[in-house]
Amino acid sequence: MTDSPAPKSHIAHTLLSRAHSPDSAAQQFTERIKQKPLFLRPTSPSASDNRSRRRLHRLRKQEYFHRHQRPRPLSAREKRASGLYDLPKEECKYAIFKGLHALWIEYMQEVLDLRPDGKTGVLTPASHGAKLVSADYHGAEVEVVRSRSSGRVGIKGIVVRDTKFTFVVVTEKNQVKTVPKEHTVFQFTLPLPTSEEPAVKEGDKIQTDQSKSGGPKPLVFELHGSQFENRPVDRANKKFKWRNIDYL
Repeated sequence: MTDSPAPKSHIAHTLLSRAHSPDSAAQQFTERIKQKPLFLRPTSPSASDNRSRRRLHRLRKQEYFHRHQRPRPLSAREKRASGLYDLPKEECKYAIFKGLHALWIEYMQEVLDLRPDGKTGVLTPASHGAKLVSADYHGAEVEVVRSRSSGRVGIKGIVVRDTKFTFVVVTEKNQVKTVPKEHTVFQFTLPLPTSEEPAVKEGDKIQTDQSKSGGPKPLVFELHGSQFENRPVDRANKKFKWRNIDYL
């Protein structure tokens, strides 16, 4: 009858028995090693591992930075490419922008301090010129009365876009026209507010002349486009200055 081979001892028990007594080695092996996994790592990582670790750390820092910084605003070219300035043809209807024109009339009446009780003061260029220059004309119904190009005269519509050099208007025939401001004189009317009836609408057509109903006559203004070549956002903070108009 042959003897069975002795069980192979654990490598950790062998290492502990070299440094400790047999009882202490058996106790430490049972309490600290036998029931716990032993994790091993290379003592000297290669250069490629260090490079990968630095790259991962750099990518994490970039991700954190981009996640917490504000998005960069779009440039003018990116805005044009995205179609931000495009006006859909199915939405360029004169009837749609009549509500915008009504809001603009109320806005201008408030800017010029026009009161429905008839106590409005006299409007002069010195007192109200700066207010008209700094106002926003999105929603105004303008008409070209004089221009160096005769083809522009007579164009009338509601302003749907007020850029630095042009007015984009929608006419009553639902046509979108871009009118340059340079060497062009625009005219717009502003009805006075009344306490009895609204000063904006009558049926399906915008009424700009209240003299037909016996009310006060509307105010008529002329806007010289050559002196008005700036954006609405810049116009609000621009100081009003008197200038000579040489082309008149």
